[in-house]
Amino acid sequence: MDNFALLIVAFAVGGGVWALISTLLLRRKRKKILSEAEEKGEIIKKEKLLQAKEKFLQMKAEHEKAVQERNNNIAGRENKIKQKENEINRKFEEVQRKNNELSSLKENLNNQLQVVSKKQSELDKSLAQHIKQLESVAGLSAEEAKSQLINSLRDEAKSEALSQIKDVINEAKLTANKEAQKIVIETIQRTATEHAIENTVSVFNLENEEIKGRIIGREGRNIRTLESLTGVEIIIDDSPDAIILSGFDPVRREIARLSLHKLVTDGRIHPARIEEVVAKTQKQIEQEIMEVGKRTCIDLGILNMSNELTRMIGKMKYRSSYGQNLLQHARETANLCATMAAELGLNPKIAKRAGLLHDIGKVPDNEPELPHAIIGMKLAEKYKESPEVCNAIGSHHDEIEMTNLISPIVQVCDAISGARPGARREVVEAYINRLNNLESLALSYPGVVKTYAIQAGRELRVIVGADKVTDDQACQLSLDLSKKIQEEMTYPGQIKITVIRETRAVNYAK
Repeated sequence: MDNFALLIVAFAVGGGVWALISTLLLRRKRKKILSEAEEKGEIIKKEKLLQAKEKFLQMKAEHEKAVQERNNNIAGRENKIKQKENEINRKFEEVQRKNNELSSLKENLNNQLQVVSKKQSELDKSLAQHIKQLESVAGLSAEEAKSQLINSLRDEAKSEALSQIKDVINEAKLTANKEAQKIVIETIQRTATEHAIENTVSVFNLENEEIKGRIIGREGRNIRTLESLTGVEIIIDDSPDAIILSGFDPVRREIARLSLHKLVTDGRIHPARIEEVVAKTQKQIEQEIMEVGKRTCIDLGILNMSNELTRMIGKMKYRSSYGQNLLQHARETANLCATMAAELGLNPKIAKRAGLLHDIGKVPDNEPELPHAIIGMKLAEKYKESPEVCNAIGSHHDEIEMTNLISPIVQVCDAISGARPGARREVVEAYINRLNNLESLALSYPGVVKTYAIQAGRELRVIVGADKVTDDQACQLSLDLSKKIQEEMTYPGQIKITVIRETRAVNYAK
């Protein structure tokens, strides 16, 4: 036990030594590591200090450079400001110098104005004295002399102006009207159509008076049936061998006339027969209307016309305007338009189409309260006619503005067809009133002695007093009359105004 205890003590003492030795070694190693760390830290510190110093020097150099540039800019601006100050000072000195010059000039001008005003007052006094002397010599005041001079100059200028107007008008007539008249005359001569007047039939002639009773029927049932089916009023009076057909629609009047003719020819007149005959006649008239429209388009060489427009063209056969058959008027206008368009180098096909359709607004099935030109234009637009044709239809009475050269041609040719002598009838009272108004209008001018409306109102001859009206005034009177007639009167075609001034010296040899 003692040996074992000693052994344990010996081991314990040896372990303490080893522990002490290891502790000493660890302390030495720690000092070494610390010294090395301190050395590395010093090195790193020196490196960082060097880097910081370099960066500081670099930033300092950049800052100095920026400061230098800014100083340079400031110096440049200061130089520019100094230059501008010098320039402003120079200009200010120049302005002061000019102000001094202007002040001196103003003084000189004031002096000169005073001198001028003195001389002007002297001149006014001398002029007043001269005017008084002239007035005393001439026996007229200055205002009277001035008015006489103005009147003489005005009369002279008016006379010269009238002579120049006369020369211009004559020259225009010799140049422009010559070609225009040539084209119009050739167009009218080449378009040879039959006489356009065709009276609408409104009287049905009978062979004897007995047929009237059969047409009336028992208690008037036949005539009531016929009136209700045709929409025409049948007037049976004391007129011998005649029945009057009264109705606004000429197509209905024609249906009534043909139906009466068939019934009277057949001899069977009763309500059932009347219904049958009227239905057949209506169908026949509709077929005839279409045939007339198609034949008209074929005769004129017009293609691709819609069926409804073709039907309206056929209905023109049963319409009249002032006694002029509408279909004949449309055909004549179409031919005139084609000829005139060809002479002027335009499209004759479009002109002929527009001329044929220009009065289509007079024959619609329903008749709205619009001018027939506007109705016709809307119908043409509805059935896809060209814009030129639509504008020509709508503007041929100036309801809308003309937008192409075909439109004035249609307007002129419509006037040519309707205004030529014999083309249309005119109510006697309206005709006489138009002639009286024409003569009265001319008599209202001073110096007019007599007036004569001749050639059915297409020429007005005005006789003036030779002692009251001069030649130049006669020219002016003719021009004024033409303008006033255009503004105040309505008339077909054109009116020629002729002013006659003559001086007669009569003596007798005995």
